[in-house]
Amino acid sequence: MVNDQDMPQDTSEATLSPARAKKDYAGYLVLIAGVGALVWGMVSAVGTGWGFWAYTAGLKGVTGAFLLGIVAILIGLFHAWRARKSIAPPPRMRRWIGMLVALIYVGWVGTFLVKALTVPAIHDVSTDLADPPTFQILQLRADNLDNVPGADDLKMRGLTPQQRWGVVHQKGYGDIRSVRINEPVPMVIAKAERLAKARNWDIAISVPEEGRLEATETSAFFQFKDDVVLRVRPSDTGAGSVVDMRSVSRVGVSDLGMNAKRVRSFLADLTGTVTAAR
Repeated sequence: MVNDQDMPQDTSEATLSPARAKKDYAGYLVLIAGVGALVWGMVSAVGTGWGFWAYTAGLKGVTGAFLLGIVAILIGLFHAWRARKSIAPPPRMRRWIGMLVALIYVGWVGTFLVKALTVPAIHDVSTDLADPPTFQILQLRADNLDNVPGADDLKMRGLTPQQRWGVVHQKGYGDIRSVRINEPVPMVIAKAERLAKARNWDIAISVPEEGRLEATETSAFFQFKDDVVLRVRPSDTGAGSVVDMRSVSRVGVSDLGMNAKRVRSFLADLTGTVTAAR
């Protein structure tokens, strides 16, 4: 006769005793929090792009989801530490899946936070700080010079918002300057228009004879719109053209470096080799 004690014990998750199963409440909590953070953040971003709510509400949602993801990771790590001392540790699959999902989302948002700490908190980038290209068709935002960094900086005391913007811009993006192209103005604008169309920008106006192009680029998730103006003038020496470009975000204080990235990339493609105009 075989005793129950001699029978092999099934320790799989499917055959856990009720008491053992109840101990895995942390696994369910971490899984729900981790997946919830990802869904909350994605819905906040996509919903903003579709116009369901204001971009400020969307950013708050992304931030809230980021914090929820951190909480999920911390809870998972805490219970993983506790499980090491347990004689009969609860199943780990749900907990690790929740932590992994949360880590993916937190890491994604974290890259933007790190970027915000390494670039100037401005949203207007121009190759010409003394005489920035102006928009004629697209409208420059009314609050463009509100919240320019440096208002409380003793080194910038007495400077106007425009002057502070120039100082901050020069410090952060000193490499962004006017460029020279050995082609006439109409040809430069025609090439710029082709490049803008290849990038799926919405072109508001393109006048090769006047050396002007204005367009808008829309981001993927939030559908943020950034306006661009290209100004091309004949060179003072009569050979070639001098190109200036300006890129401005319609909303927000910091653009996380996106406008500078756009200007650098576009001018690099337009000129082949970017050389500052003297």
